[in-house]
Amino acid sequence: MTALAGWQNFYVIVGSSAGALIGLQFVVLSLISTRLTRASDPAAGRAFATPTIVHFSTVLGLSGVLCAPWDGILAAAVVWGLVGLSGLVYTAAITRQIRRQSAYQPEFEDWLFHALLPLAAYATLAVSACAALSHVREALIAVGAAVLLLLFTGIHNAWDAVTYHVFSRSRQQDKSDGSE
Repeated sequence: MTALAGWQNFYVIVGSSAGALIGLQFVVLSLISTRLTRASDPAAGRAFATPTIVHFSTVLGLSGVLCAPWDGILAAAVVWGLVGLSGLVYTAAITRQIRRQSAYQPEFEDWLFHALLPLAAYATLAVSACAALSHVREALIAVGAAVLLLLFTGIHNAWDAVTYHVFSRSRQQDKSDGSE
């Protein structure tokens, strides 16, 4: 039995939550898609909506990987390390996308939740993979923290997107309809 065995319940709960949130995100995106105008910038969707699905999918995928019956920690550490490195590259691309889109001027909170926190989570995954052989317990705690950070970041970003579309877009449509 590996050190991962004690984490089964954690990853079952977190992975199930991420899976449910992915489905909910698709439902919400379908509902608010009717509110989008032709003037909407597709780059904004790639910068703000797509990463939420990626973070939830990362949590779901890692939960599945870390619930697998590994013989040791090394193979699992390689997988989560590669996920961390891939996430770092992805977060850099998203940060560039946020700068390029023109539909919305990001504020500090946007940079924090769309760039800095995901960067920290993916960096934690990459670094903890390197430490896994010598500090197994600490590495697994770091992976658990990174997974939770991605889950909560995704929840925040999904809520932020919904409130933006419901409240900001509604006000813009009211102004253009002359009903305000």
